[in-house]
Parts: sequence; structure tokens; C-alpha cells
Amino acid sequence: MASKKYHHGDLKNALIQAGIKILAKEGVGGLSLRKVAKKAGVSHSAPYAHFPDKQSLIAAISTEGFKQLYAELDAAVSPYANDPRRQLEAGAWAYVQFAMNNTDTFNIMFSGVLEKEKDYPAFVESSRKTFERVVDVVRACQDAGVLRPAPAELLAVSVWGQLHGIVSLALEGQISHVVLDRFSVREIVFSALNQMVLGNPLS
Repeated sequence: MASKKYHHGDLKNALIQAGIKILAKEGVGGLSLRKVAKKAGVSHSAPYAHFPDKQSLIAAISTEGFKQLYAELDAAVSPYANDPRRQLEAGAWAYVQFAMNNTDTFNIMFSGVLEKEKDYPAFVESSRKTFERVVDVVRACQDAGVLRPAPAELLAVSVWGQLHGIVSLALEGQISHVVLDRFSVREIVFSALNQMVLGNPLS
């Protein structure tokens, strides 16, 4: 019998949350649907109603992560529809905050542990939609002369790479204390992006 650790009808989310905790602590090698069931307080067979195997669970975790990232990115950017520079500032910082506030999910999303990504259409769609939102911001910045001309998709990868690299270093404690004693993560992020920005620097 299922325990009362989750609300009725929310078993799928309870399993996803349990999977995140196990992956964060033990890695993909420590993940199993049996462990997930135990952590969620349900029968060993309960997860199979939603996930046929652990790869499908990892796909679900990553999919929900990208949906949340998209929502937070869109919410940060949308108020500045007529100000591309502010879109870039707000979007960049929203990405960093998502990573810092949802570290376990963030690490799973970009861990490479999901095999055969194309077998999971929901994951493909959520990650594609998120990247296209980044491309939209980059293209708006290019049209406004904030970012240099280039194929928008390639420049979006560069912007994303700058953000992702810095926040990953920060999360892993790999940025020297000599730097962190003088500059905040936000200042470090915007300093990197300002190497790409034309005109007034981001703040």
C-alpha cells in the first residue's frame, strides 16, 4: 500500500522528486526504480505505471527541469519585450538562479546520463523550446545592435556556453576564493557576457 508521502494523483511527481534525490546522492549507478519506490513510500511495482525503466525516469526528470527553466526564463524576459539589452540581462540571471536554486535537477539535465534522447519526444520538445527562447533573445539583441551579427543559433550557443560554464564552476566550487572575495557570481557572469556585448555593458 502506498504511504501518505505524496498527495493523491501526484505519484508521478513524487517519483520524479525521489529520483532527483537519489541521482544527486548516488549518481546514475545508484538509481533503480526499486529505490525510487522505497524513497517515495510506495510499492515496488508502483513506478512501472509511469516509468518502464530508469532511463524513462531520467528523461522525465530532465523534461520537467527544462519546462521549469523555460517558464522562469520566459517570465524573466517577457516584461522587457521592447528592451533587448534588459532581456539579455534578465534571461542570463534567470538561468544562473535556476541552476543555483535547483542544483540537483540542473546537474541531471546536463549530465549526459540520458541515453537515446530522441526516444523521448517530450524531452526533445522541452529542451528545443528552451533553446529557441534563448535564440529569440539573441536575435532581438542582434537586431538592436546589442550583439554582433552572426547566425543567431551559433551565437546563442556561445552565450549559453558562457553562462553554463561559469555557473557550473561556481556550483562545483572551482572559482578561486581570490576572485569570489572581490566579485559576486553575477558580476563574473556579466563580465563574461560583456565581452560579447556591443555598446553599454550589462549590469
